[in-house]
Amino acid sequence: MRAIGMWLDDAANHIVTLADSNYPQALLQIADPPPVIYCKGRVELLNHASFAVVGSRNATQQGLAHAESFARVLSDAGLTIVSGLALGIDAAAHRGGLAGASSSIGVIGTGLDIVYPARNRELAHELAQHGCIISEFALGTPPAAANFPRRNRLISGLARGCLVVEAAISSGSLITARMANEQGKDVFAIPGSIHSPLAKGCHSLIKQGAKLAETAEDILEDLRLPVSRALSQAGDSDVATDRVLDALGFEPCDIDTLSARIGMGTDKISALLTEWEIEGRVEALPGGRYQRVR
Repeated sequence: MRAIGMWLDDAANHIVTLADSNYPQALLQIADPPPVIYCKGRVELLNHASFAVVGSRNATQQGLAHAESFARVLSDAGLTIVSGLALGIDAAAHRGGLAGASSSIGVIGTGLDIVYPARNRELAHELAQHGCIISEFALGTPPAAANFPRRNRLISGLARGCLVVEAAISSGSLITARMANEQGKDVFAIPGSIHSPLAKGCHSLIKQGAKLAETAEDILEDLRLPVSRALSQAGDSDVATDRVLDALGFEPCDIDTLSARIGMGTDKISALLTEWEIEGRVEALPGGRYQRVR
């Protein structure tokens, strides 16, 4: 009890119970809401509209870019990004959520006084400052395999829907997707190469009825949420220009890949690329690909 008292001396730390008004109302709708939640950071985010973004710990660079860009767009559109603070896709999703307007919530499978994995220590500190980290496990609880499936039901339980970015067939992300489906939430998945093991989990979900997501706008339209102002005015925005150019880089890239990277519609990207080709800023290549001119 003394350890908890000392932990609560930090104004950023909170314990929220079922009897509290700031207990996340979304969790009251799941079968087994935790009676106590330990929180660090902005506790008001627990009742903000949110969306889960999850995926492989061993993600590809493209998968990481997708997770961060989709999460950023969804965050700017008013959805707090929920994920599990794991390496790979989870970490990228948190970074995207923090960069957007609605921040991010990390749901962990240890006590809140333990950062796991340790490589995410800096990200955990950023979440504690600008977002929120929560756990149903008491302080001092170490990372145990059985904790993480329990953690996953809270990720899906908090969210209006769940996006799986990359996942092998055996991925724990598919557990989160299954729980989201059981809770009546919309499940989305990003397709990938038929040769990639990290696409097989997403393809399996799509075969089972998950919604295919090529852009973040697909998700917003399905949830009947307005596209953020920054996106809707992307053709005239310096911010949008910088995002497209940064995503394009100096390696050949097609419009569909650019769209998936930044969550912007292909028609808007095509208009920008046509304008820049005329200006000599990009070069059109065979196969519908483009690259920046150095």
